[in-house]
Amino acid sequence: MRYVILFLVSISYVAAQDSLYVSSDELYREDQFYASITYNIVSNTPKDVSQSEFSTGFHLGFIRDMPFNKRRNWSLGLGLGVSSNSYNQNIIISEAPEGVTFQTENASFGNVRKNKFTTYLIDVPLEIRWRTSTTTNYKFWRIYGGFKFSYLLYNSTKLQSDAQDIKLSNIDAFNRFQYGLTLSA
Repeated sequence: MRYVILFLVSISYVAAQDSLYVSSDELYREDQFYASITYNIVSNTPKDVSQSEFSTGFHLGFIRDMPFNKRRNWSLGLGLGVSSNSYNQNIIISEAPEGVTFQTENASFGNVRKNKFTTYLIDVPLEIRWRTSTTTNYKFWRIYGGFKFSYLLYNSTKLQSDAQDIKLSNIDAFNRFQYGLTLSA
């Protein structure tokens, strides 16, 4: 009796696999959880502004894949994620009676040990996605290009120097809406 039960379980397993293969082929897509670490570069700055040390970014999120052709190798990807970016640089961000001021480091601050600002964002990536994969072939090329729209939730700045320490947060001078091009291969 025990062998009959194993035989029946084996038949139903094979049948389930076969029907799963057919349906997954028709509904094949590449939803994606993503996690990345980036090196942030400040560009298009005034001549006195420079980066120092290592400026990092951490990104986590999910992108839903929505194929739009029969082969399902072209798709639109729409996602949601969070990011944290820090920038080590020589801009002194401080408060004055007239508001927040920005100036480059100078001798009056003495030895500057730390000078960075950090942003925390909600990201909405939108991508056009191309790939050569199938439901059975996992060795393939993929190229995803698009835009990433971000909303600034929180920002902070920290300066540690011989002359003074400055900590600020939620500075209104930062753009709340940010965007950029993305490319993955």
